[in-house]
Amino acid sequence: MAELAIANNLRRLRFDHGEMTQDALAKAAGVTRQTIISLEAGRYAPSLELAMRLALVFGCPVDDVFHWKTPPSEHAAHPPARDTQ
Repeated sequence: MAELAIANNLRRLRFDHGEMTQDALAKAAGVTRQTIISLEAGRYAPSLELAMRLALVFGCPVDDVFHWKTPPSEHAAHPPARDTQ
């Protein structure tokens, strides 16, 4: 299994928000506790929709919840424009 390139701050955010349990976060985001466990352990990368729902629960931008472990190179982040002619 390949290592995920994305990390998260879910555990810290849960504790910063009244020591929220994994179960409470799962219910608020509409997922199972096992999903939260997998996310926190770095075994699962969320869909964009789930990432946005989790950010909404914490009232913060998605970037505050999820971030690159090692940012992609500038080239990979901005591929050259394609010639459309």
